[in-house]
Amino acid sequence: MPASRPIWKGQLRLSLVAIPVELFSAARTNAKPRFRQIHEPTGKPIHYEKVVAGVGPVDKDEIIKGFEYEKGDYVLLTDDEIDAVRLETRKTLELTQFVGACEIDPIYYDKSYFVVPTDELAEDAFRVIRDALRKTQKVGLGQLSMRGKEYLAALKPSGTGLMLETLHYEDEIRKADPFFSTISGKKAEADLLDVATALIEKKTAPFDATAFKDHYQSALRELIQRKMKAKGRRITARDDEAPERPGGENVVDLMAALKQSLEGGKTPADTGKSAARQSAMKKTPATRRKAG
Repeated sequence: MPASRPIWKGQLRLSLVAIPVELFSAARTNAKPRFRQIHEPTGKPIHYEKVVAGVGPVDKDEIIKGFEYEKGDYVLLTDDEIDAVRLETRKTLELTQFVGACEIDPIYYDKSYFVVPTDELAEDAFRVIRDALRKTQKVGLGQLSMRGKEYLAALKPSGTGLMLETLHYEDEIRKADPFFSTISGKKAEADLLDVATALIEKKTAPFDATAFKDHYQSALRELIQRKMKAKGRRITARDDEAPERPGGENVVDLMAALKQSLEGGKTPADTGKSAARQSAMKKTPATRRKAG
């Protein structure tokens, strides 16, 4: 059993079958460097206090939740009143619908969680649901409550276990029309589309997450290590930390660029830059001064 604590315990239910399960976060919270705000003159960390205007700092026991129904007017709720809101989904995730594995638009996915049976007695029924989902290539949908919110959830097989993905509700997703309204609906030219399609096919491979690295986090950790070795002294960015990227002024022929990419060679812009550099190197100092 994982060392981390489950974030939810309850039952996974399919019709009359109920399986005790636990949820664990699939994402690591400590994978990236985390910073604290520091008071530079003293080097001490900044702390935050709960304060009330005209009163000052207040104790935690004096704080309750409030819903602002009008500007400056609140409905006050205690933790006991909120806990009294009983939802079946607080302890039960019931699979009420099944959809094709590719029918859910990725924009709805939020966070991922591992689902495991709580004990060996629950494994038999757990395996049945897992393998049935895999065989039918379906995703189970249901709802569960945790951390003061009811989530729409999708359940699918993952290895020997199950993966639960929380989903955004429809009203939480922005409409795309305001963002895409200025983009023409005109189809791409057939010859350009053929070359682009061929390039995509050439670069198609099975997904392997290990092939992609977070370069920013690696550079950040390297900066932290150099800073530690410098013993607090200020350091400047190195020249190789900011690789040159093509600017927006590099306008090239689209078909030529696609064909060059498909062949694995340099783009016309790259070739032109290289030729210009070689030409400049061949000039004598006098010629360069005259040209200047």
